[in-house]
Amino acid sequence: MSRIRVTASVIAAVAIVSAAVAFSQSPPAAKPAAAKPAATSAEAAAKKIAHGKHLSVVSVCGDCHTPGTLFGAPDFSRELSGSELGWQGPWGTSYARNLTPDMETGLGKYKEEDIVNAIKGGHRLDGSPMQPPMPWQNYATFSDADLHAIAAYLKSLPAVKHAVPDRVAPGTAATGSFLTFPAPSAWDAPRTPPPGSDAGAKKP
Repeated sequence: MSRIRVTASVIAAVAIVSAAVAFSQSPPAAKPAAAKPAATSAEAAAKKIAHGKHLSVVSVCGDCHTPGTLFGAPDFSRELSGSELGWQGPWGTSYARNLTPDMETGLGKYKEEDIVNAIKGGHRLDGSPMQPPMPWQNYATFSDADLHAIAAYLKSLPAVKHAVPDRVAPGTAATGSFLTFPAPSAWDAPRTPPPGSDAGAKKP
Protein backbone atom coordinates (compact mmCIF):
# COMPACT_ATOMS: atom_id res chain seq x y z
CA MET A 1 0.00 0.00 0.00
CA SER A 2 2.80 2.43 0.89
CA ARG A 3 4.55 1.62 -2.38
CA ILE A 4 1.40 2.51 -4.27
CA ARG A 5 1.15 5.81 -2.38
CA VAL A 6 4.77 6.65 -3.16
CA THR A 7 4.29 5.82 -6.83
CA ALA A 8 1.19 7.98 -7.03
CA SER A 9 3.02 10.85 -5.36
CA VAL A 10 5.91 10.53 -7.79
CA ILE A 11 3.56 10.51 -10.77
CA ALA A 12 1.74 13.59 -9.47
CA ALA A 13 5.01 15.41 -8.89
CA VAL A 14 6.24 14.57 -12.40
CA ALA A 15 2.98 15.84 -13.91
CA ILE A 16 3.21 19.11 -12.01
CA VAL A 17 6.83 19.67 -13.04
CA SER A 18 6.03 18.82 -16.68
CA ALA A 19 3.15 21.31 -16.72
CA ALA A 20 5.32 24.00 -15.20
CA VAL A 21 8.05 23.43 -17.78
CA ALA A 22 5.56 23.50 -20.64
CA PHE A 23 4.01 26.70 -19.36
CA SER A 24 7.40 28.39 -19.00
CA GLN A 25 8.36 27.44 -22.55
CA SER A 26 5.10 28.59 -24.16
CA PRO A 27 5.30 31.92 -26.03
CA PRO A 28 3.98 34.90 -24.08
CA ALA A 29 0.45 35.94 -24.92
CA ALA A 30 0.31 38.74 -27.47
CA LYS A 31 -0.53 42.08 -25.95
CA PRO A 32 -3.65 43.72 -27.36
CA ALA A 33 -2.88 46.48 -29.84
CA ALA A 34 -3.07 49.89 -28.28
CA ALA A 35 -6.15 51.72 -29.47
CA LYS A 36 -5.41 54.81 -31.51
CA PRO A 37 -6.58 57.93 -29.71
CA ALA A 38 -9.68 59.40 -31.30
CA ALA A 39 -9.23 62.79 -32.92
CA THR A 40 -10.24 65.59 -30.61
CA SER A 41 -13.12 67.83 -31.55
CA ALA A 42 -10.66 70.68 -32.11
CA GLU A 43 -8.61 68.58 -34.51
CA ALA A 44 -11.73 67.49 -36.38
CA ALA A 45 -12.93 71.09 -36.66
CA ALA A 46 -9.53 72.24 -37.95
CA LYS A 47 -9.50 69.46 -40.54
CA LYS A 48 -13.02 70.37 -41.66
CA ILE A 49 -12.11 74.06 -42.06
CA ALA A 50 -8.93 73.17 -43.99
CA HIS A 51 -11.00 71.02 -46.35
CA GLY A 52 -13.47 73.85 -46.81
CA LYS A 53 -10.67 76.27 -47.65
CA HIS A 54 -9.31 73.85 -50.24
CA LEU A 55 -12.74 73.54 -51.85
CA SER A 56 -13.15 77.32 -51.85
CA VAL A 57 -9.80 77.76 -53.59
CA VAL A 58 -10.31 75.11 -56.27
CA SER A 59 -13.85 76.39 -56.85
CA VAL A 60 -12.34 79.87 -57.47
CA CYS A 61 -14.71 81.62 -55.04
CA GLY A 62 -12.07 84.32 -54.60
CA ASP A 63 -12.12 85.25 -58.27
CA CYS A 64 -15.31 87.21 -57.71
CA HIS A 65 -15.53 87.60 -53.93
CA THR A 66 -11.97 88.69 -53.02
CA PRO A 67 -11.14 92.26 -54.08
CA GLY A 68 -8.28 92.64 -56.51
CA THR A 69 -8.31 89.05 -57.77
CA LEU A 70 -9.67 89.81 -61.23
CA PHE A 71 -6.93 92.43 -61.59
CA GLY A 72 -4.11 90.05 -60.69
CA ALA A 73 -3.56 91.16 -57.08
CA PRO A 74 -5.93 89.47 -54.62
CA ASP A 75 -6.05 91.19 -51.23
CA PHE A 76 -6.11 88.29 -48.78
CA SER A 77 -6.46 90.65 -45.83
CA ARG A 78 -9.97 91.21 -47.20
CA GLU A 79 -10.49 87.64 -48.40
CA LEU A 80 -14.01 86.91 -49.67
CA SER A 81 -15.28 90.27 -48.39
CA GLY A 82 -17.16 91.01 -51.61
CA SER A 83 -16.55 93.19 -54.64
CA GLU A 84 -17.86 96.47 -55.98
CA LEU A 85 -17.21 95.40 -59.56
CA GLY A 86 -20.64 94.80 -61.06
CA TRP A 87 -21.77 92.09 -63.46
CA GLN A 88 -24.39 93.45 -65.84
CA GLY A 89 -26.68 91.31 -67.96
CA PRO A 90 -30.34 90.53 -68.59
CA TRP A 91 -30.74 90.08 -64.81
CA GLY A 92 -29.62 93.66 -64.12
CA THR A 93 -26.34 94.43 -62.37
CA SER A 94 -25.21 92.13 -59.56
CA TYR A 95 -22.25 92.22 -57.19
CA ALA A 96 -20.29 89.46 -55.48
CA ARG A 97 -21.44 89.42 -51.86
CA ASN A 98 -19.46 89.68 -48.65
CA LEU A 99 -18.96 86.07 -47.48
CA THR A 100 -17.15 86.87 -44.23
CA PRO A 101 -19.06 86.47 -40.94
CA ASP A 102 -19.64 90.18 -40.37
CA MET A 103 -23.00 90.51 -38.61
CA GLU A 104 -24.20 93.53 -40.57
CA THR A 105 -22.74 93.19 -44.06
CA GLY A 106 -21.76 89.51 -44.37
CA LEU A 107 -22.86 86.04 -43.30
CA GLY A 108 -22.76 86.70 -39.57
CA LYS A 109 -26.47 85.88 -39.13
CA TYR A 110 -26.15 82.64 -41.07
CA LYS A 111 -25.67 79.37 -39.24
CA GLU A 112 -23.62 76.68 -40.94
CA GLU A 113 -26.82 74.90 -42.01
CA ASP A 114 -28.19 78.17 -43.45
CA ILE A 115 -25.16 78.51 -45.72
CA VAL A 116 -25.51 74.91 -46.89
CA ASN A 117 -29.21 75.42 -47.67
CA ALA A 118 -28.47 78.68 -49.49
CA ILE A 119 -25.98 76.95 -51.77
CA LYS A 120 -28.30 74.01 -52.39
CA GLY A 121 -31.34 76.12 -53.21
CA GLY A 122 -29.82 79.29 -54.64
CA HIS A 123 -31.64 81.53 -52.15
CA ARG A 124 -30.39 83.71 -49.33
CA LEU A 125 -31.66 83.77 -45.79
CA ASP A 126 -34.21 86.47 -46.71
CA GLY A 127 -35.53 84.34 -49.59
CA SER A 128 -34.02 86.43 -52.39
CA PRO A 129 -32.43 84.44 -55.22
CA MET A 130 -28.74 84.41 -56.03
CA GLN A 131 -28.11 86.15 -59.33
CA PRO A 132 -25.68 85.36 -62.16
CA PRO A 133 -22.83 84.89 -62.57
CA MET A 134 -22.89 83.01 -59.22
CA PRO A 135 -22.75 79.31 -60.33
CA TRP A 136 -24.62 77.95 -57.31
CA GLN A 137 -26.14 75.20 -59.46
CA ASN A 138 -22.66 73.65 -59.74
CA TYR A 139 -21.90 73.95 -56.04
CA ALA A 140 -25.29 72.44 -55.18
CA THR A 141 -24.01 69.12 -56.54
CA PHE A 142 -21.34 68.91 -53.83
CA SER A 143 -21.82 66.38 -51.04
CA ASP A 144 -23.32 67.55 -47.76
CA ALA A 145 -19.96 66.98 -46.08
CA ASP A 146 -18.23 69.23 -48.62
CA LEU A 147 -20.86 71.96 -48.31
CA HIS A 148 -20.62 71.90 -44.51
CA ALA A 149 -16.83 72.16 -44.81
CA ILE A 150 -17.17 75.23 -47.03
CA ALA A 151 -19.67 76.76 -44.61
CA ALA A 152 -17.36 76.10 -41.65
CA TYR A 153 -14.49 77.75 -43.52
CA LEU A 154 -16.56 80.85 -44.31
CA LYS A 155 -17.63 81.11 -40.67
CA SER A 156 -13.96 80.90 -39.61
CA LEU A 157 -12.83 83.89 -41.69
CA PRO A 158 -12.07 87.22 -40.03
CA ALA A 159 -15.18 89.39 -40.24
CA VAL A 160 -14.74 92.29 -42.66
CA LYS A 161 -17.28 95.10 -42.60
CA HIS A 162 -18.04 95.86 -46.23
CA ALA A 163 -21.49 96.65 -47.58
CA VAL A 164 -21.61 95.47 -51.18
CA PRO A 165 -23.84 97.52 -53.51
CA ASP A 166 -27.39 96.23 -53.90
CA ARG A 167 -28.46 94.65 -57.13
CA VAL A 168 -29.55 97.10 -59.81
CA ALA A 169 -32.72 96.01 -61.61
CA PRO A 170 -32.74 95.52 -65.39
CA GLY A 171 -33.21 98.77 -67.28
CA THR A 172 -31.81 100.85 -64.43
CA ALA A 173 -28.49 102.60 -64.90
CA ALA A 174 -25.69 101.28 -62.69
CA THR A 175 -22.87 103.45 -61.40
CA GLY A 176 -19.27 102.50 -60.83
CA SER A 177 -17.35 99.75 -62.63
CA PHE A 178 -19.11 96.78 -64.16
CA LEU A 179 -18.61 94.11 -66.77
CA THR A 180 -21.36 93.77 -69.35
CA PHE A 181 -22.69 90.49 -70.65
CA PRO A 182 -24.43 90.85 -74.04
CA ALA A 183 -27.80 89.30 -74.63
CA PRO A 184 -27.31 85.55 -75.24
CA SER A 185 -27.42 84.04 -78.67
CA ALA A 186 -30.28 81.70 -79.50
CA TRP A 187 -28.14 78.68 -78.56
CA ASP A 188 -27.08 80.08 -75.17
CA ALA A 189 -30.40 81.60 -74.16
CA PRO A 190 -31.94 79.78 -71.16
CA ARG A 191 -34.86 77.61 -72.25
CA THR A 192 -36.50 78.16 -68.89
CA PRO A 193 -36.05 81.06 -66.49
CA PRO A 194 -33.35 80.45 -63.88
CA PRO A 195 -34.78 79.28 -60.53
CA GLY A 196 -35.96 82.24 -58.50
CA SER A 197 -35.57 84.71 -61.33
CA ASP A 198 -39.21 85.73 -61.03
CA ALA A 199 -38.95 86.30 -57.27
CA GLY A 200 -38.63 89.87 -56.12
CA ALA A 201 -34.92 89.82 -55.46
CA LYS A 202 -33.68 92.45 -53.09
CA LYS A 203 -30.00 91.71 -53.58
CA PRO A 204 -27.91 89.95 -56.26
